[in-house]
Amino acid sequence: MSMSTASLPVFEIGLNSLSGLLDKAEAYCQAKKVDPAVLLNARLFPDMFPLARQAQIVCDQAKNGAARLAGIDPPKYEDTEKTIGELKARIAKTIAFVKSLDGAKIDKSADRDVTFPLGPDHQGHMKGADYLNHFVLPNFHFHLAIAYGILRHNGVELGKRDFLGAIPMTMT
Repeated sequence: MSMSTASLPVFEIGLNSLSGLLDKAEAYCQAKKVDPAVLLNARLFPDMFPLARQAQIVCDQAKNGAARLAGIDPPKYEDTEKTIGELKARIAKTIAFVKSLDGAKIDKSADRDVTFPLGPDHQGHMKGADYLNHFVLPNFHFHLAIAYGILRHNGVELGKRDFLGAIPMTMT
């Protein structure tokens, strides 16, 4: 499997899934007369990031990881989203960016050194394949799962299919 097929479709499906989760959250808020800010600020535990930050990180993992694998600087997004609509716009912008990347450049990244920030004072260094498989994809899925968990915990009716998104499969 190539690096691009192991990453780009995963990001697109996951980001679309996140957008769908936020659609259901918005519908829930309207139906239950809940201020959407309550959900956007909800956490699974006090020391964890709230839903809005989880969604931002999902986007960041996709755009930053894919850009670094493509050998380009990732675009910088300000973390200023305060509404579901603003988060959905960030997700759409991230999907458009990911879809614009050159898969052939990502495919050549498996054995290339990738450097990435680890907090404000440190840099991580990994081969591209390790960076994708042991850093980017686990972080992407972790924050997506936490966003799902926050919404589910707060009463939004979601199921496994909502989390998985539109995965390409045939049923017989």
